[in-house]
Amino acid sequence: MINLLNFDLSQLTAYFEQIGEKPFRAKQLMRQMHLGACGDFDAMTDIAKSLREKLKTQCEIRPPDIVREHLSADGTRKWLLNVGQGNAIETVFIPEENRGTLCVSTQAGCALDCAFCSTGKQGFNRNLTTAEIIGQLWVANQALGVTPKNERVISNVVLMGMGEPLANFDNTVSALKIMLDDHGYGLSRRRVTVSTSGLIPQMERLSQECPTALAVSLHAPNDDIRNQIMPINQKYPLKDLMNACLKYLQFAPRDFITFEYILLNGVNDQPQHAQELLDLVKSVPCKFNLIPFNPFANSPFRQPERDSVLRFRDILNDFGIVATIRKTRGDDIAAACGQLAGQVKDKTRRTVIVDKLQK
Repeated sequence: MINLLNFDLSQLTAYFEQIGEKPFRAKQLMRQMHLGACGDFDAMTDIAKSLREKLKTQCEIRPPDIVREHLSADGTRKWLLNVGQGNAIETVFIPEENRGTLCVSTQAGCALDCAFCSTGKQGFNRNLTTAEIIGQLWVANQALGVTPKNERVISNVVLMGMGEPLANFDNTVSALKIMLDDHGYGLSRRRVTVSTSGLIPQMERLSQECPTALAVSLHAPNDDIRNQIMPINQKYPLKDLMNACLKYLQFAPRDFITFEYILLNGVNDQPQHAQELLDLVKSVPCKFNLIPFNPFANSPFRQPERDSVLRFRDILNDFGIVATIRKTRGDDIAAACGQLAGQVKDKTRRTVIVDKLQK
């Protein structure tokens, strides 16, 4: 059976033409599947019955199944979703006063092996399909419903869950197109953020094929530290990454790059590190999200002292760079930044990850 959640509008239109249906039917079905969060062909009463019967014999609308749901004391919700063959991913909804943000995963695990990330410690199994990526938004919309004003609860999507989105480029872009399509979820490019650890060729492709807001996982002020905690830096060092950020801004819907920076006690959180950062990003319009490290089992890192975090922020702010401290949300259900782990059947061989990146 063909899972129709795998298709963005152009792909769905091409499929409908293949089965002898007119292109406008694809738009009708997109609206029912995504805007209506409907997975039952029989319930799609504004679509011709003949088409519904045809689809029932060939197709399905199948998002990932919910294994468990956790609700934090602060209102954060986390879903563990089954993606088959012993793998499960995690998706997190973060409610705030003026918006609701869904944090979406793009891979079962992650091969980049960043030293401070719980996901990376589980290894990597495979890329998620488009249906498994967009299916997280589909599942969350069904679970959350709408506001009393009949508005969607989810207003923002960040691809910051498990995995490196740009390492799963084609499926990620198809999912992005569904999020942005008015017949899909109709989200603004400014309200959809792709996070990357710095895959430069894929950043360039994204700027041409589907530019959205961009968040770059920086986490270090120099190559020496970044090489130690982020093996990807050995392939794409910071000078090249800054140049790639400048190029991306020519096409981005926002006029700045967001730099994510996890503060690790005694590693990258000292005043001299903040001063180095100022020199590193001086030519890149940017904002900083400072994230105090969220501990997980067997991690060698510690959370910095609050005074160190505030001092680091103030150094950036005093230079004229907007730097905010991300509020820790959902840490009581292991839903905070860097804590997502899910369940991954590791297919990676740790000793060869960096070698592959260097080729």
